[in-house]
Amino acid sequence: MSLNIIVLAKQVPDTRNVGKDAMKEDGTINRSALPAIFNPEDLNALEQALKLKDENPGTTVTVLTMGPGRAAEIIREGMYRGADGGIVLSDRAFAGADTLATSYALATAVRKIGNFDLIIGGRQAIDGDTAQVGPQIAEKLNLPQVTYAEEIIEAKDGKVTVKRRLENGVETVRAPYPCVVTVNGSAAPCRPRNAKNLQKFKYAAAPSELAQDDARKPLIEKRPFLGIGEWNAEYVGADLNQCGLAGSPTKVKAIENVVFTAKEARNVENTDQALEELIQELIVNHTIG
Repeated sequence: MSLNIIVLAKQVPDTRNVGKDAMKEDGTINRSALPAIFNPEDLNALEQALKLKDENPGTTVTVLTMGPGRAAEIIREGMYRGADGGIVLSDRAFAGADTLATSYALATAVRKIGNFDLIIGGRQAIDGDTAQVGPQIAEKLNLPQVTYAEEIIEAKDGKVTVKRRLENGVETVRAPYPCVVTVNGSAAPCRPRNAKNLQKFKYAAAPSELAQDDARKPLIEKRPFLGIGEWNAEYVGADLNQCGLAGSPTKVKAIENVVFTAKEARNVENTDQALEELIQELIVNHTIG
């Protein structure tokens, strides 16, 4: 049985390269100052969707993301790995959104897409670490949800079976679909790019990525599968009062850079006895053990 799957993905700043210019004065992330990457747990979610596609011929996987036009890059990444296409939800009205406004905008886009069986996303994004967006979308769409998924075992007969990784163990649950599933980083890693898909979709682009004289334009007109959808707030029927900063009750009051420096240092001889004495000292003062 074929499925229609929406994968929620986010282009996030690479938090491994955070510097003094990472935040703006208003408390929002200065995304232009940081390299952008595919949110890691969203890649785990994509793999679960592609696994279901392998198991259910005729299944379609659509990647949905919200961000500026350049966020289409992760749609292409998804297509290189096996996704069928994607949509960038892009509008200045969405800028500065917290989780509440983000989930509202994405939920309106999901309603616009319609005809879906599963919405799969990463547990959380590394630029916020809230794990709120997936569950909020489920609530806004009045859908059942399964969180902390480590593996989507199967989807058939109108129900999805999911293995969840919890703090103290593992449980297997079953939920009717349509439903929302959020996936842990402990799930299977996403498959690499497929060479044939890379050749097929390397010229795929969203409208805002194309300049007037862009050579990709006539190619996309001839091959519609290369077109990446780009929707704005008006197209999805979003209430602007619930979007972006206007719809975000979360406010950052202050940002403080904390730099850890060692007050003192010790040199330890590279001998078994010296190392053993150091370990014993750390145990006695409860630094370790």
